[in-house]
Amino acid sequence: MVDSYEELLKRAYTDITEPTETGERFVVPPVKSYLEGKTTVLENFSEIVGTLSRDPDHLMKFMLGELGTAGKIDGSRAIFNGKFETDVLAAIVKNYIDDFVICTECGRPDTRLVKDDRIMMLRCDACGSHRPVRKRRARTEVKGTSLEEGQELEVDIESVSRRGDGVAKHGKYILYVTGGKPGQKLKVKITKISGQVAFTQRL
Repeated sequence: MVDSYEELLKRAYTDITEPTETGERFVVPPVKSYLEGKTTVLENFSEIVGTLSRDPDHLMKFMLGELGTAGKIDGSRAIFNGKFETDVLAAIVKNYIDDFVICTECGRPDTRLVKDDRIMMLRCDACGSHRPVRKRRARTEVKGTSLEEGQELEVDIESVSRRGDGVAKHGKYILYVTGGKPGQKLKVKITKISGQVAFTQRL
């Protein structure tokens, strides 16, 4: 008996398992942080590092560079000098994943960092591709970049915070834009600055 079109279609979808398995396997734990005096504690740092299969010192060095502060790994936690919102830490972890974990060819996390003639490469075990790790701007290039309340500027929305605000970067600052969506270029006005976090109003 010949199978009906619906049965063949159902069987075809049943056989497609790899994308689902990949999606279920790679789930990065949400950043959990709290303030402790004049420091910020990322309490599930080791859990995040374990999911990413990366060296804890490598992720820590990246986060310290992005935050422009000092800190240390304390057991399963990471402690940063200064007060930073959870959304700021989450945005930095996302940047790290984009730069050092996700394959740009197949979009899978089955990668590892290798050095090829002193050049750091991201090699994908899933599709075999490899690429140089993107060089981020040194912080010395952005130290002179400052923002003031009332200042107007144009920003590129890179991601969305857990509260639904668009997240953009300007030098050392992380900007929150209400209603902003990734890929948008928006003109905003700075309404409040807190450390390296700026809140804005769309124009």
